[in-house]
Amino acid sequence: MSDCTHDCSSCSSNCDSRDKKSFIKPLHELSRVKKVVAVASGKGGVGKSLVTSLLAVRAAARGLRVAVLDADITGPSIPKTFGVNERARGAEGEIYPVRSKSGIQMMSMNNLLEHDDDPVVWRGTLIAGAAVQFWTDVVWDEVDIMFIDMPPGTGDVPLTVFQSIPLSGIVIVTTPQELVEMIVKKAVNMAKMMNVPVLGLAENMSYFECPDCGKRHEIFGASKAEALCKAYGIPACARIPIDPAVARLADAGRIEEADTDALAEVFREIEKSREIKDYLKD
Repeated sequence: MSDCTHDCSSCSSNCDSRDKKSFIKPLHELSRVKKVVAVASGKGGVGKSLVTSLLAVRAAARGLRVAVLDADITGPSIPKTFGVNERARGAEGEIYPVRSKSGIQMMSMNNLLEHDDDPVVWRGTLIAGAAVQFWTDVVWDEVDIMFIDMPPGTGDVPLTVFQSIPLSGIVIVTTPQELVEMIVKKAVNMAKMMNVPVLGLAENMSYFECPDCGKRHEIFGASKAEALCKAYGIPACARIPIDPAVARLADAGRIEEADTDALAEVFREIEKSREIKDYLKD
């Protein structure tokens, strides 16, 4: 490319001069992580943190050792969803993750702040660097699968995570509104540019099931999940209903009690995805 600056760290293009492995950051020497799946979207407000939490809960229920890396540095919500108020502890050069009631390891900016409502007023490069430090400086204890709760969009943090952490794949979260196809396409195209497989699509707030008559109401419009999966070759599809009970559990920090059956198909695809130890082989 004629306008190439040869600074691959600030570029998302997938050209021949890029060696993706050269940008991968190593785990802490005491950490062990087998598989990493990012939960992403082209926009905010679609429920990435909820989907991340539900996938983590499902994995833990199947007997896997699970971790959640909260890469949404300025809008962290994972600790509250799991009811974790503990601050992370550590020594020079290493940080130890906190754990949920069921043993899910997690690291979030809110585990480092003195108060949950303290704002993180940083520029993009600092925010992206903090997300990567949760990968390099945290001592993750024998993790079978790690989920990364990504911030919205395709800016500094998502780009840095895609380049710096060896992802086994991503799950895209969306909602049924008309503008959704454009959002999904952005996320799919970014994944393709970075050579990361899209494992599944989770359509959040897909419908509401009336508790009295059992009829499904598509409040935000007809579902587009299956059509989008077919159009973009996404192997697994999930429709997550509007469920006040799940919302109450998340607000109360009891998400580990939630029903995760809606994500069963997506989780099966995650189980089949590659482990990073193979990806990092020379």
